[in-house]
Amino acid sequence: MNFSKRLTIFAALLSLALPLAAQAPAPVIIKFATLAPDGSTWMKAMKKFTDEVTVKTAGRVKFKTYAGGVSGDEKDVVRKIRLGQLHAGGFTGVGIGEMAAEARLLDTPFLFKNAREIDHVYKTMDADFRKIFESRGYVLLGWAEVGNVNIFSNAPVTQPGDLKNVKMWIWEGDPIAEATFEALHIKPIPLSITDVMTSLQTGMINGVYGSPLSVIALQWFARMKYVFSLPLTNASGAVVISKKMFDTLTPEDQKTMLALGDRYFRELTLQSRKENEQSVGILKKKGLTFTDPASPAVTAELEKAGESARQALVGKLYSRELLVKVENALKAFRAAKK
Repeated sequence: MNFSKRLTIFAALLSLALPLAAQAPAPVIIKFATLAPDGSTWMKAMKKFTDEVTVKTAGRVKFKTYAGGVSGDEKDVVRKIRLGQLHAGGFTGVGIGEMAAEARLLDTPFLFKNAREIDHVYKTMDADFRKIFESRGYVLLGWAEVGNVNIFSNAPVTQPGDLKNVKMWIWEGDPIAEATFEALHIKPIPLSITDVMTSLQTGMINGVYGSPLSVIALQWFARMKYVFSLPLTNASGAVVISKKMFDTLTPEDQKTMLALGDRYFRELTLQSRKENEQSVGILKKKGLTFTDPASPAVTAELEKAGESARQALVGKLYSRELLVKVENALKAFRAAKK
């Protein structure tokens, strides 16, 4: 066979191969955004998750991440997901509330007393909340708890009345925080989370709330002197993807993503708890003073305020039926422990 014939056969084979290559589907690129900064525990866990998703799906699913709030506040991220400009995100309660308001019930003040109660309720109610997310056009990939939230201030707080001496910040538009401080008879100053540091520097506010880990990460602690040791709440967190994007994946890839989400974000929750405990020690070394409730009566007063806040949000964020279901799960768990 001469060279000319061999070249003709090669060209013919190549022409057959090219259509086959063209039929290979391009990978699905999921655009993910979060306020969590690069290098944080959150983003380290997210990178492990995205890397393994890509490996386990043989490259069919890849991620492009936007960390540190470069895509805007959490409400901006949710809006961009609705528009299709982004597809997924890692959220605290504020962002979760924009997608599934009912889930904010888990953020209400003084609901939980310890981590065992938190784990029990999240496990018991998981299917209920997943259905709520899906009904709104989202898929919950996993819960990723932010952790216990404390009040930080420049004046000591041992009872609700002490907060009247604090220029307290509130995350603008957060109904849980609004109901909480209203139940405590406090009028805080609403600001976007991105405006907090500037406002601390100018003296516009001198009180904030957050998990010990997040307050260190955001550098707010440098402007604070006191920490009220009784947690205000346990802040939820979640990784969520739009159902529209999720539905473009094969059933096999969907199953892979959900399984890895359960594993990695549960690990992230446990790691966050550990790092929040370590952060308490760091804050004490930095000179911040931790104050306790003035008396058991004060603790009871705060828990009653939490109940008032939850009742005030019935019909606004969640149904009474859902509230009763969560409260009954807690009562049953506490009774079994006793």
